[in-house]
Amino acid sequence: MDAIFFLFLSSGLFLGWSLGANDAANIFGTAVGSRMIKFRTAAGIASVFVILGAVYAGGGTSQTLVSLGEINALAGAFMVALSAALTVYWLVSSGLLVSTSQAIVGAIIGWNIFAGKDTDWGILSTIVSSWISCPLLSGVIAVMTYFAIKHLLRHCRVHLVSQYSWVRIGLVVIAAFGAYALGANNIANVMGVFVESSPLHDWSFHGFTLSKVQILFLIGGISIASGIVTYSHKTIQTVGNSLMKMTPIIAWIIVFSQSVVLFLFASQGLKNFLESWGMPSLPLVPVSSSQAVLGAFIGIGLAKGGRDVNWLAVLKIIAGWIVTPIVSAIVCFVSLFFLENVFNQVVYH
Repeated sequence: MDAIFFLFLSSGLFLGWSLGANDAANIFGTAVGSRMIKFRTAAGIASVFVILGAVYAGGGTSQTLVSLGEINALAGAFMVALSAALTVYWLVSSGLLVSTSQAIVGAIIGWNIFAGKDTDWGILSTIVSSWISCPLLSGVIAVMTYFAIKHLLRHCRVHLVSQYSWVRIGLVVIAAFGAYALGANNIANVMGVFVESSPLHDWSFHGFTLSKVQILFLIGGISIASGIVTYSHKTIQTVGNSLMKMTPIIAWIIVFSQSVVLFLFASQGLKNFLESWGMPSLPLVPVSSSQAVLGAFIGIGLAKGGRDVNWLAVLKIIAGWIVTPIVSAIVCFVSLFFLENVFNQVVYH
């Protein structure tokens, strides 16, 4: 059973690799594009912290995807992840930033339709609304941070050399936080569909324990890290150079804004704290780091008058987001048909 499980899990690993290749650019693309951090340094930091975030903080968002489509057969989970991965890979290969969250949601809906399962429209509407609130919130945070730093620099005269050093350190720190937030928020996209059908068991060693879900997320986190190291150069060029001319400080603001947004949508602890005090909280849903970083770009661009933003590149990315869930759903539905009728696999119970 374990050998069969890992064979079916290969599509999730491919999706994790695709996510790392695509979304790593959102973490440190601006830092590398502004030549403040070398690619090898950024990739190493991101790889370590994306795994930590996946293992220790990835449970909340995965429950949302499980509720959207309780995929109870390994072959079905395999095809859902593969459909999303192929969609992401095709668009990443063209140099576009795409949303892995939208790809996996589209594939899950394709499975629901094929299996005759009802889609929870309440959960779906919550996820879709996050596709709008995520870039908006990131843009607001970016603008507020931009004016706060601008005010600080105006009143605190910092030498240019010192400013450069502080920004460089800040980019390293925020890249680590961004990678942690990415792992926490987006591991659900990679491994969430396998949670219900996973045959893994809890593991303990001298008082240190990992649940079976954490082990699953550890495997997925490693696959994301491999995508970061091996294939994230191309999308880094899109984020780092083509959307807007950047200074190192602008690069830091953009990475900071999207990292905070990903963390807000993934933190179970923060959600519980806010609710305990009767305060509103954000839903625990996997959101798109691509959408978050674009929201920050546009927010900063508008704050500077809108002249520095490459609006053609922005429209191209938005078009990719619209196409992604539709293509992923169609690919999943057709692929499930072949998997069930040609290869005689059970894709749902």
